[in-house]
Amino acid sequence: MQPVRVGLLGMGTVGGGTIRVLKRNAEEISRRAGRGIVVTQAAARDLKKQRIVDTAGISLTTDPFAVVNNPDIDVVVELIGGDTIARELVTKAIANGKHVVTANKALIAKHGNEIFAQAQAKGVMVAFEAAVAGGIPIIKAIREGLAGNRIEWLAGIINGTSNFILTEMRDKGREFSDVLTEAQALGYAEADPTFDVEGIDAAHKLTILAAIAFGIPLQFTKAYTEGITNLTSEDVSYAEQLGYRIKSLGIARRAANGIELRVHPTLVPARRLIANVDGVMNAVLVKGDAVGPTLYYGPGAGAEPTASAVVADLVDVVRMMTADPENRVPHLAFQPDALSDIPILPMAQVKTAYYLRLRAQDRPGVLADVTRILGDLKISIEAIVQKGTADGVATIILLTHRVLEQNMDDALERIKKLPTISGEIMRIRMEALNAN
Repeated sequence: MQPVRVGLLGMGTVGGGTIRVLKRNAEEISRRAGRGIVVTQAAARDLKKQRIVDTAGISLTTDPFAVVNNPDIDVVVELIGGDTIARELVTKAIANGKHVVTANKALIAKHGNEIFAQAQAKGVMVAFEAAVAGGIPIIKAIREGLAGNRIEWLAGIINGTSNFILTEMRDKGREFSDVLTEAQALGYAEADPTFDVEGIDAAHKLTILAAIAFGIPLQFTKAYTEGITNLTSEDVSYAEQLGYRIKSLGIARRAANGIELRVHPTLVPARRLIANVDGVMNAVLVKGDAVGPTLYYGPGAGAEPTASAVVADLVDVVRMMTADPENRVPHLAFQPDALSDIPILPMAQVKTAYYLRLRAQDRPGVLADVTRILGDLKISIEAIVQKGTADGVATIILLTHRVLEQNMDDALERIKKLPTISGEIMRIRMEALNAN
């Protein structure tokens, strides 16, 4: 049988890794897919650039539209990134009746609804496993492996750059800015690290995971994002002393009145497996009603880890190319006409626990004023710790039980106005991430 012919858009790290994996494991891949899979054409900006893989037998071009318009190409693999030219190319490939595999989380998170509708109308597939958590097959796990479950919540370390920075801050007591400079030198962070350290990259990925987990449309603009730029080594150390670790988590939870969709620094009990995921590694914890909590761990980036997910999608596409489109696994796990309109909750309506660090004058009655305000807003305190006094000012750490975020916002506004409180109040959310 004739091999399936692939057109590759982008010959960078992942593109090179994809070609390498396809060539090295050609026999195994053919046995799994039922047909060979070969890259016959690829688009790159610079044809003279040194490649990490031999491109013999591949027609190279600087025009990506030549690939998507090539009638001999069966599947287009989009590895360009961004949501401008990539969106045009994917849309054109679908219009030409070609299946698409992409590693582009921004494209799917922001434009996936329309792309999937176009693909549905044309009877083609759009596969995007590599868009979330690199080589971890988390999308397949939720969409297929956990199909018998009602997903209750998921929480993920889905940005390796932020996780590397927090790991270094914890292990070596370093400050954020210092570690960020090293992450840039190592190639873990871009020259402009905003997408990573402000939680935007993770929010793209969380948007996709939430849609698949809960059967809702992709709604990136409604995701709450908070970065790690204001975290200090002091708070990382205090959390450790209290039995917690700070992780930048993407959290999606099914609540009684909607879906929580949020990315922010989070205190997690140190005994949890996900709290011990260090460096640039990724992990996603998923709680299903039947299976309970399950953890998926692995590399979130890199040439061959990401290529592993791209090739897995190619195998899936090849297996299903002859299947009736109505019998294929839906893009977002649920049938398109069965997606739910359950709302995404604003942060003010989210319930969670909190770590608070404040500096107060070390004199009688100060703590009573703070606890009275918390009590007035129905905020229950789990623990209070004084971490030392300097120049008559004490550092107070409070851990609270779960409470509505609106109540905490109101409480902090009142506490800041107390004349005995100095400086900013640090607020970090806490999650138990247990089986309940």
